Amino acid sequence: MRKPEQELAEIKSMMERSTRFISLSGLSGILAGTYALIAAGLAYSWIYYPNPPYGFRINVVLDNSTLAKLTVTALVVLVISLTTALVLSQRKSERNSSKLWTPASKRFVKALLIPLVIGGLFCLALLSRGYTILIAPATLVFYGLALINASHFTLSDIKYLGYCQLILGTVSAFFPGYGLILWAIGFGVMHVIYGAMMYYKYDR
Repeated sequence: MRKPEQELAEIKSMMERSTRFISLSGLSGILAGTYALIAAGLAYSWIYYPNPPYGFRINVVLDNSTLAKLTVTALVVLVISLTTALVLSQRKSERNSSKLWTPASKRFVKALLIPLVIGGLFCLALLSRGYTILIAPATLVFYGLALINASHFTLSDIKYLGYCQLILGTVSAFFPGYGLILWAIGFGVMHVIYGAMMYYKYDR
């Protein structure tokens, strides 16, 4: 005979699965951070090398060839990160004998995509007007807002990653010359740390 606390824990778990998307994989966060760090390394080589990766080198970033490479790299990282997250979340769902696409996961995706899509359009506007030095802060801020918005429909831990992105994005807006470093910390280092914490907390 099961104890009352066991039954309550099972009921709580069932309710959580029905209202929250809990199939996010911590490993996908680690890999997304790794992809971002590689992209930041490439961006450094195109923009700054052999100089330090800070300072107001706007004239180099405005070069059409460099802008094209940065844009393509950003899109590739985005696609690979999303694909990785989808594949690993599907595997986690299968291990837990649950479905990936549920009303909860759809609410999560919707909450995540709205700020991301608006942020992407905003960054395109900045790019078209030549305000390239503000793109790194904008991506961090809108991504942070997306994470906080989506945290209502998944593991609440994700909101702390969102707060970190907001802080880094705001600092980067005031010190845009350090945008690449802060972008690498936000999308790279913070993702790796968050992903590792989530992996050991929920995936093992």
